[in-house]
Amino acid sequence: MAPSDHTELVSLVEKMPAFPKSVQRVVQLTSNIEVSAKEIVQVIECDPVLTVKILKVINSAFYGLSQKINSVQRAVVHIGLNTVKNLAMSVAAIGMLKTSNKANFSANAFLLHALTTAAISRRLAERAGLSQQECSDSFVAGLLHDFGKVVFAEFMPEQFKLALAKSREDNISLHLTELEFIGMNHVEAGTLLAEKWGLSELLIEAIRHHHGQPVDAFGECLFAANQISKQLHFGNGGNPVVEPLPEAIVTRFGMPLEALIESLGNLGSVVKDAELFIRP
Repeated sequence: MAPSDHTELVSLVEKMPAFPKSVQRVVQLTSNIEVSAKEIVQVIECDPVLTVKILKVINSAFYGLSQKINSVQRAVVHIGLNTVKNLAMSVAAIGMLKTSNKANFSANAFLLHALTTAAISRRLAERAGLSQQECSDSFVAGLLHDFGKVVFAEFMPEQFKLALAKSREDNISLHLTELEFIGMNHVEAGTLLAEKWGLSELLIEAIRHHHGQPVDAFGECLFAANQISKQLHFGNGGNPVVEPLPEAIVTRFGMPLEALIESLGNLGSVVKDAELFIRP
């Protein structure tokens, strides 16, 4: 990527709306390793809208917890402070989505793809034996992996519309047609967004490599979940191409993509629950 292009990309990312003050404060506080959970909880609970949205995600069927969480304090105890912070940023990011744009990029179809990828990524992380923290963060990775597309739909709609059309008509991966029409792709934009938002290195690297060779088990779960969501046509993130699983992922789960999908059973409930969540 040419330096001028990178400068332009940084400029586009900087144009993205700022998080609500409560989320900005959460990010600021959690950057201090000495911060207490009580301080974080107080900031979130002072924002009733944020509180409701976080609890809605945690208690939704597609997130997959076995018990109801009825307070932010309980959420911190049950799933960890870092996950609550990441969920706060995720629901704030979802709130940035506009219902319409000049690229004709469907926000609801995009969000359905993101939510189903998130739920499947979490299931795969559990199957891979990752920690509870990593399993929860796998959900966040699924939600945010494609958010670079939101930057293009908002600020470069005409070029993005052309990239979407060529990807669809010629069955070429969207991140490649974006390079042709925009000079950068949503992976690069999403990585910059993740860095701007102060996400963990684990999440940043998973987003950075979700169309390449994953660097660890966490990234492998996201990569596989993304392909499964596309293969089953859950929503539409604008990319029609289902990429083959790298050998490392086939080895990790002991099966190729089609068998892995079959082993997960009926995923229709994941779509249904995600659709219910998307509704106002």
